[in-house]
Amino acid sequence: MTIYVSSLADMPDLVRRFGVRDLVSIIQPDAQPPTPPEIEPERHYRCPVHDIVEPRPGEVLPQADHIEELVSFLRTWDGEAPLLTHCHAGVSRSSAVALIAHVLQSGNPVNSVKALREASPYAWPNRRIVALADSIMGFDGALVEARQNMGAPIWETDPDYVKEPGRFTTLAV
Repeated sequence: MTIYVSSLADMPDLVRRFGVRDLVSIIQPDAQPPTPPEIEPERHYRCPVHDIVEPRPGEVLPQADHIEELVSFLRTWDGEAPLLTHCHAGVSRSSAVALIAHVLQSGNPVNSVKALREASPYAWPNRRIVALADSIMGFDGALVEARQNMGAPIWETDPDYVKEPGRFTTLAV
């Protein structure tokens, strides 16, 4: 089972490249993309929230009902074809979704956080989304604690870096 995490810009190409059949768009309402033709509409879950952890005027704070629906959708993922989750940049909201999907498969928050950190040194799962999922999935704080202990993201700068098209994170389950 494979989970990909990407930005909005890279999502359409990655859906085609990797034969993705299940897609999560966790991005603010005004940036929700159309469903790619390769994805059945019922296999595209849209979670229209902003990347915030406390209320802000004019923005959508992730709520329990958003994450309950997300967890329900992720539980229907058969794991046969890759799952792709994206937000705007592929760092916070989408890495939270990848973490949730991974822990649903593994049942082990610590191992799932380790797998995410190994897959992406810059992943920084949205702590509100993780806390809501922890409560909904009955981990009694274990997922929150594992996320807190994952260490800060590492952003290395390379003066010779050239962005590859379709840069993404792969999280194997």
